[in-house]
Amino acid sequence: ILRVAETASTNSLLRELVIKESLAEGSVVVADFQTAGRGQIGNTWESEAGKNLMFSLVLYPTCIPANRQFLISQIAALSVKEALDLYADHITVKWPNDIYWKDKKICGMLIENDLTGTHISRSIAGIGVNINQEAFTSPAPNPVSLKQITGQSYSPEQILASIMKRIKDYYALLQTENESVNSLIADRYTGSLFRKDGFHRYTDANGKFLARLLRVEPDGRLILEDQIGTERTYLFKEVQYDI
Repeated sequence: ILRVAETASTNSLLRELVIKESLAEGSVVVADFQTAGRGQIGNTWESEAGKNLMFSLVLYPTCIPANRQFLISQIAALSVKEALDLYADHITVKWPNDIYWKDKKICGMLIENDLTGTHISRSIAGIGVNINQEAFTSPAPNPVSLKQITGQSYSPEQILASIMKRIKDYYALLQTENESVNSLIADRYTGSLFRKDGFHRYTDANGKFLARLLRVEPDGRLILEDQIGTERTYLFKEVQYDI
């Protein structure tokens, strides 16, 4: 674990370190503050200095085919969700890998995979968890912290250790290359999904609609079924939850 007081982005710093030197699998960069924390597709991540948990870890999952890279996203999301379950109820995974408490976002992650041929050569997962922040000032619509939920303060280091233990355990299962493990992870992921029951409002390129969640495919595609029974298939950013 490398701890830094400030960096532009833990993902960017870890990538630089991996390129410069041979870092062991599972190496982690933790920052007290990010000046340019990155989210998915150019989004930014707000975090008050010293209040939250911001870290990136590197894996070398050469056993995972490129077309199953969503497994990395699933085990990261499950690990954070299960760690936060120890502190609060109503924690879910909002497809593909945001972590929610009720209708509010407590964690975001950015997973960057490098491919060699048909397999993943390197995966860098950046994870930001709102822990002790008491107010948010960015235009992000629905952030929440663990302290806002429970009224108590927590140790980011303890939560990091809890998340990393779960990632290690899930990753060890993946390395057995047993297809039943993939099914186990997929089932746990599906059971943890935000708004997994009933019809809810979504928006895609054609406008707003009501649909229910059918499943998430092994490659990460979201499958919804609208009110007339039509299945709708989406890649990330092709559909939005109306919250």
